[in-house]
Amino acid sequence: MTVNNAVHGGPAGDEAAAGRGGARRIVRAVLRDRWAVAGAVTIVGFVLAALLAPALSAITGQDPYTYHLDLLDDSGVPRGFGGGISAAHWFGVEPLTGRDLFAVVVHGARTSLLVGLGATAVSACVGVLVGLVSGFLGGWPDRVAGRAVDVILGFPLLVFIIALTTIVPAGFPRPLFLILIMGAFGWPGIARVVRGQTLAVRERAFVAAATVMGAPRRHVIRSHVLPNIAATVIVVTTIVVPGMIGIEAVLSFLGVGVAPPTPSWGRTIGDAVGWMQTSPMYLVFPGLALFLVTFAFNAFGDGLRDALDPRGGRA
Repeated sequence: MTVNNAVHGGPAGDEAAAGRGGARRIVRAVLRDRWAVAGAVTIVGFVLAALLAPALSAITGQDPYTYHLDLLDDSGVPRGFGGGISAAHWFGVEPLTGRDLFAVVVHGARTSLLVGLGATAVSACVGVLVGLVSGFLGGWPDRVAGRAVDVILGFPLLVFIIALTTIVPAGFPRPLFLILIMGAFGWPGIARVVRGQTLAVRERAFVAAATVMGAPRRHVIRSHVLPNIAATVIVVTTIVVPGMIGIEAVLSFLGVGVAPPTPSWGRTIGDAVGWMQTSPMYLVFPGLALFLVTFAFNAFGDGLRDALDPRGGRA
């Protein structure tokens, strides 16, 4: 009976029960953090806006691809207050093209969130796998993973992506390319955190008991180690997301992100920089959207971190 409990989860069952109680405590701690709650609400709002972008832009009868040249003066500057703000164009229109800026922003949320969340998911999968294996096994797998992390952290990511855009086939989906390449270079930080947590959990009594009693390593990692570091992985992931969204925005700003006319906050901000003196509102709305979503993920991630920190008063 003792062997069966050690191998198949007797002590781990106690840990699981404690984990459920800990999860409820963490949720309560996060709900007491007004900034974390505000961040979560903002994230949900942007995700819904991205999912419902066609319906939202249809409210005003606009789309992000139709040109409204009649709303521009001879210099390509939007006529009217605030860059052409009206009942039909809530955020005004783009200079030169006259495209509806509200439709561009809400559809651009799809691009930024898709690339940011997709790249984070790839990074998390690779980082968790590498961190678990290197931390639990140690030895040469740990040394190889450590050297790989050092090499990738020292690699000039932006320069490499810009160079790759010249050889990637034109028909290859650019958002998928960005997700894969950003995810392939974004995992080292996650791997280091997961490795450190795995080293700590590996020394706990229930993991040692399961190992001594002959439980397969795969079972120990999946059933004992991973559930005990899941909260940390979630926190790290929420903090990585805004960085990925920012990288996508920078690449689009530099003209090597998603290809036009696909809406993108970064490319819109890049285009707006040249119109700051004549149409400053063109920069405000996409810039504010990018700021809010990155701030929201950081605030929510900080709230989770504080809730999980045993030295914090709320934990």
